[in-house]
Amino acid sequence: MTFTIINNKINSGLQMVSKVVNTKNALPILSDIIFIVEGETLILKASDSENTLITKMELASADGDGQFAVSAKDITDAMKSLPSEAELTVTVDEETHKMKVKYGQGSFSLPFDNALDFPTHPELQQDIVTEVKIQDNTLLDTIAHTILATAQDELRPVMNGLYFDLKEDGLTVVASDGHKLVRCKLENVKGDKVGSFILPKKPGNLLKNILGKSGEEVTITFDDRNIHVTAGNFTMVSRQIEGRFPNYNSVIPQNNPNILRANRLDMLSALKRISPFSNDASNLIRFHVEDNTLQFDAEDWDFSKTATEKMVAEYNGQAMSIGFKGASVIELLQNIDSDEVELRLADPSRAGLFVPSEQPEGQDFLMLMMPMLIND
Repeated sequence: MTFTIINNKINSGLQMVSKVVNTKNALPILSDIIFIVEGETLILKASDSENTLITKMELASADGDGQFAVSAKDITDAMKSLPSEAELTVTVDEETHKMKVKYGQGSFSLPFDNALDFPTHPELQQDIVTEVKIQDNTLLDTIAHTILATAQDELRPVMNGLYFDLKEDGLTVVASDGHKLVRCKLENVKGDKVGSFILPKKPGNLLKNILGKSGEEVTITFDDRNIHVTAGNFTMVSRQIEGRFPNYNSVIPQNNPNILRANRLDMLSALKRISPFSNDASNLIRFHVEDNTLQFDAEDWDFSKTATEKMVAEYNGQAMSIGFKGASVIELLQNIDSDEVELRLADPSRAGLFVPSEQPEGQDFLMLMMPMLIND
């Protein structure tokens, strides 16, 4: 079997699907990328047994159908060093079990494995499938904003992913590690029926790395065990995290009357300056709000380090001091897009809400942070 293709086309596909391959695998075949030639279409597939990435591309020519498996590391390393516009002629020799690639004045060959040893990805149970369509840029932004709050908790695996909650009034995506929570509600995204699933962190990061921002439609279909995400040039198949995600609405305070409004970048810069002076173990930063002033205080008495900084902010509420983990607040502020941010407080013992002052139409985005105990 022989086929031809331009290098930049196949290389982009190889770079995409190789992202799912683990460095160590229980099955040797999972270290490979599967090549499937059907007519004048090339299908590339890779998997880690829990997640599978598939992409298709058009061949310049092909003289037959077939499939084979090649080491992901070997083929990606070889292809990325070739000229992007080079035309590649790939010959697959079943007798020697080698693929030979000719380009310009050069060539290389690699051994291949039997693609039939590659595990098949699970199909959805069509009688219980739920479908939702969303633009790629919206899905990308939502994942990027929420994935930072996922946990690494062996005892509560449901906290280790992104919870997609599809209801009549829209799609809500939530992540929480028990100390912080991020919720993004998309009122304009509707499915064919209600449903929910927990997307593990790895496929969430894969989508974050391969989704485009063109406004192209993405289709998400899922049953009670698996999720299929299909965009224009790829399909990702993932196994859900099993279990019930906690009731996120019950932990989001509905009445935080003390509202601080400040410039997001000014707050972020001040926290970055103050944070190195906090205790290494707790990273506690004290927020003191009073009148139109926000003051940050950090201290590490073990090493005689202290720092304080004030900034101007609009504040409507009672004077208050509340403690937050500095690194977590910095991470939250870096994932807010608006110029200004609102910090909504109730009292020093209850969660604070960080909310963008401006949000895209049809979106409701907030970040919740649990306070830390401070000594007055």
